[in-house]
Amino acid sequence: MLKRKEFILGAAAGLTLAAAATAGGVINWPGAHAEPQAVNRITPVPANGDSFTPPPGAPNSFATIFEQVAPAVVQIDVTVKVDQPQGGAFTIPGLPFQFVPPQGRGGQGDEPQTTQGAGSGFFISQDGFIVTNNHVVADATEIKVKMSDGRELPARLIGRDPGTDLAVIKVEGNDFKYVSFEETAQPRVGDWVIAIGNPFGLGGTATAGIVSAKARDIDPSGYNDYIQIDAAINRGNSGGPTFDIYGRVIGVNSAIYSPTGGSVGIGFAIPAETAKNVTTRLMQGQTIERGYVGVGIQDIPPGTVGALALPADTKGAYVGEVTPDGPAQRAGVQVGDIVVQVNGRNIDGSTELRRMVAATEAGQTVRFTVIRDGRRQEINIRAAKRPSDEELNAATGGDDPQKTPQGPVANTTVEGMKVAPVNAATRRQYNLPADIQGVVVTETVPGSKAAQLGIPAGVVILRANNQILSGPADLERAIAAARSAGRPGVLLLVRTPQGNRSVVLELPKN
Repeated sequence: MLKRKEFILGAAAGLTLAAAATAGGVINWPGAHAEPQAVNRITPVPANGDSFTPPPGAPNSFATIFEQVAPAVVQIDVTVKVDQPQGGAFTIPGLPFQFVPPQGRGGQGDEPQTTQGAGSGFFISQDGFIVTNNHVVADATEIKVKMSDGRELPARLIGRDPGTDLAVIKVEGNDFKYVSFEETAQPRVGDWVIAIGNPFGLGGTATAGIVSAKARDIDPSGYNDYIQIDAAINRGNSGGPTFDIYGRVIGVNSAIYSPTGGSVGIGFAIPAETAKNVTTRLMQGQTIERGYVGVGIQDIPPGTVGALALPADTKGAYVGEVTPDGPAQRAGVQVGDIVVQVNGRNIDGSTELRRMVAATEAGQTVRFTVIRDGRRQEINIRAAKRPSDEELNAATGGDDPQKTPQGPVANTTVEGMKVAPVNAATRRQYNLPADIQGVVVTETVPGSKAAQLGIPAGVVILRANNQILSGPADLERAIAAARSAGRPGVLLLVRTPQGNRSVVLELPKN
């Protein structure tokens, strides 16, 4: 489970430090007895009197780096307003866990409920500008900064960018110790890194590791090519800096991948180049705006090349949705188009397309090269300003197509799926909008290819091999045509609660 918002909320869960004890026994420590040494065991040869000399390339210690940069790293405490249901436990929208407000916190009756949160940040200027994550301060009604020397200062929000999960706050004063972003020296996989922050509210904690990977695309709706590190990052490290062994900021800690909520050695940092660009603009009072064309896209699903008889080396993004009256629809983009180039540049997938469009200013023209019905064509789109996440989420609607059926439906079995036409009856049963056309899946046969794809009841199949469906017969004809043409599968465009998606239904060989 990816936990992007790993900062502390509410009272930290009790932290117990346990020590093992023995009674009446002998402890056998590992290495207490002479054992044959493995071939990768390095015997230290002290050259300077030290009891241990690390192998070439490893630092003796990170202490000097920590002492130099730690004064610039701060703990950020926030007060967050929440809605508290009966029973005391409550959640904050977007966070993957529940918590109970600490005793004595929050009001009674109809009074607003609040809880405390904590994250990390760091000074990037002498006059008090601090970088942190957007999710640390986004809903805060009060922000306080605790410095390494014990001082606590009130802070105010300067600006934030949900798209990159970055924010800038400021404290009054001058002569603060600060650090700067490293934009020119790119970290390599295997390079040492040090993360400093406020895990679990402990404050001033340093962890070390290496760069595990680069350009991780863990947030399809975001604009970061994350650096993956194995230095321990836990809740509360959000917004803290990642340093290299020269004390240069190479990233901003933002996310962890964990089934438990704690560090398992997979953490992610926003690259310094991105953080520098965004935070500089926020410090100047600018609002981060991105281009928008109004398409729902995804990577080309495996099997699409064969299903549509496309060239084997086809790469790009599949258009699964086109926003009504949006820039793309007005320019002529259609559902089923495969975008292979943007402004004449080949793209590998949907992430690259999304970021290239985002870098386009409102009013500028962005040129899509698409494959439609096996032929290439170019479409010029006048980009608009990207709406806020709240506006986009509201536009997608919140209906649930998997509503429990209320009566029998006339089904047709097609390739392991029981499907029915979208009509007045199925619209009521599955809570489908009036403008949806296609066939609705009412059941999948266990063990079938459709069941293996995970297509649940209530999903609407809108197209088959880019042909619009008006009923089960259309689906049967599309599948028969693909089979007679010797194609290995059929590309289905399906409607889900998360938006339109395309999948390839593999056709059994006769």
